[in-house]
Amino acid sequence: MADLLTWQVFGTTILIFAVRVLSISMDTLRFMLTMRGKRGYAWLLGFFESVLFVVTVGVVLNDLSNFLYIIAYAAGYATGNVIGMHIERKLAVGYTHINIISKTRGSEVSQALRDNDFAVTEIPAQGKDGPVCISDLSVRRKDISDVERIVQETDPEAFITIEDVTPLRAGYWGRQNARR
Repeated sequence: MADLLTWQVFGTTILIFAVRVLSISMDTLRFMLTMRGKRGYAWLLGFFESVLFVVTVGVVLNDLSNFLYIIAYAAGYATGNVIGMHIERKLAVGYTHINIISKTRGSEVSQALRDNDFAVTEIPAQGKDGPVCISDLSVRRKDISDVERIVQETDPEAFITIEDVTPLRAGYWGRQNARR
């Protein structure tokens, strides 16, 4: 037991945890970038993540009797997933499709979005309880919070859904063109 509490073991345990957090965060980002067609970045992240994986696994397998290494490895993996998701959300690479359903203020929602240079298609529709207006638009993921804020200010009762999309052909991205 005394062998488990040395400064070297403690340092190695922390290092295993930190490297595993880094490698799994990179792996999570790599997967998200792969799904969005960013091949170069995905390759680069995959290469470095693999190197870190091999080194870390080697250290853990070299001393399987040290349960601290195994716990650090597992905790780093779990933590890396969460941190990778957080980083990916902050980077907000790619595009999203947004549908906004409004019972009473659909035209106002669409106009407010247009006033903020978003391209919106208004679609009259029939909902469960009567007529509704669907505002349909595609934006960069970085602009989701702006769209949500505009919609909430215009119609707090609006129903909003989003889904990731991959544009096939160019369209009007409005204010987003200035951010490239």
